[in-house]
Amino acid sequence: MRRFEVRYTGDYLDAEGKIGVGDIALDVYSPHAFVACEFLREQAPAKGDADYWDRLYSLELAPKHVAAADGIVIFRPWVKASAFANGADRLVVIGRAGAGVDKIDLAACTANDVAVFNAPDTLTHATASAAFLLMLALAKRLFEQERLVRQGRWDLQPQTMGVDLPGKTLAIVGLGASGKELARLARAWGMRVIAYSPRADPSQAASLGVRLVASLDELFSSADFVSLHNRLDASTRGLIGARHFALMKPTAYFINVARGEIVDEAALVAALAERRIAGAGLDVFTREPLPLDDPLMKLPNVILTPHWLPSTRDAARLTMTAMANGMLAAAQGVAPKHVVNPEVLGRTGFQSKLARFRENAAKR
Repeated sequence: MRRFEVRYTGDYLDAEGKIGVGDIALDVYSPHAFVACEFLREQAPAKGDADYWDRLYSLELAPKHVAAADGIVIFRPWVKASAFANGADRLVVIGRAGAGVDKIDLAACTANDVAVFNAPDTLTHATASAAFLLMLALAKRLFEQERLVRQGRWDLQPQTMGVDLPGKTLAIVGLGASGKELARLARAWGMRVIAYSPRADPSQAASLGVRLVASLDELFSSADFVSLHNRLDASTRGLIGARHFALMKPTAYFINVARGEIVDEAALVAALAERRIAGAGLDVFTREPLPLDDPLMKLPNVILTPHWLPSTRDAARLTMTAMANGMLAAAQGVAPKHVVNPEVLGRTGFQSKLARFRENAAKR
């Protein structure tokens, strides 16, 4: 038996040193004595550290973390090239607990014979339903109406009438897994659905009742609701800007559950503040956590959630089970599913690392 050491990033823990984010599926390892799990505890919050949550989204893997593990499960920290300053003779796999890998330097991982795998499907419904929730709350002006009750302003009822979804046009940017699921949900509510997604299969889109459009300009000008579901990469960073918001109807709403960096946030703030669009629902931001003095905080026509709205208990269990299964595969000398840097699979160095653990395959 060859021991396979798995490390989970410390942001899974609370200030007491206990798991602070619910079920992370560690029970999946129980029947397998060749796997040992621990946490990168120096990344965890400490009692009395009031600044921890401001640093949360800037945490990084360090060379000592790479040197201490055979597999690492990443929640929020970055994996930059500097993590491999001393090489990666031991590290075999990195599991990204979610779909997005924009905080991982995939080229550096490949160069150091480290496979990166993700969980592309486990958050599909959770993300789509989060977008749908924001859309429905905006349409019904839910939070504005809730404020009226708390302020005792029932006289303002006529000023907070919402709209219904049937017959409205939902415009989706990125017809991947969560985009398709959102289309399915919206069609059931009688909405027209259009999408801009250059890599989408036209026949598959048609089978979902989605009309593909040729440009973002056409999409934004046609929409009653725009929802972002595309990935963040060099081609999409800053993709949505002032021109697109200028094309939207003054009654239209903007929703982002993808990544904040896809949007020119200053342009969005201006469109909202000047009421050139009706409102927005945002789960992601250019800077996270969102500073308390950020202009978005002052706007009454935006719903803000802390990059957590799709994080349901159900989705978390699915995601963390996928992470554990990927680690178990590597611990038995098998490449995990959903490797996002597939070029690493044919590298001699990576295959040599995997081969060290093939003896565990007979010890299931």
